[in-house]
Amino acid sequence: MKQLAAILLLEFATHAAAGERMSYGEAEYLNSCAVCHGVEGKGDGPLSDLLVKRPADLTSISKRNGGTFPYARMFAVIDGRYAVPSHGEREMPVWGRQFLEDDKQLYGPAGGEIVTTERIHELAGYVQSLQR
Repeated sequence: MKQLAAILLLEFATHAAAGERMSYGEAEYLNSCAVCHGVEGKGDGPLSDLLVKRPADLTSISKRNGGTFPYARMFAVIDGRYAVPSHGEREMPVWGRQFLEDDKQLYGPAGGEIVTTERIHELAGYVQSLQR
């Protein structure tokens, strides 16, 4: 875990050193997703080799979807709280539930849901920006 934290801290420092302002979506991605999907979203994160199924290459979602980014579907996949059981087992964390637990403590039940929804929108938007 220390290596992972060092890798992500180095990535954050690289952006800061370059004078770039990191978006909320990018910060959330680096904090929650990069460990599996990789810093560039190619499915090559530090934990990817430890997983049963390799994480998706997030940079080619639009390509795999006929050139269109499926924003609503991406939002639903990240959220994960409303999964369809017939679609099989979920490989990644249910971020909607995990974020909500954290956010409810800070903002209360209604505020927690609003903040959780915004976090997921930020992530979906950032993943959209990764498309090649």
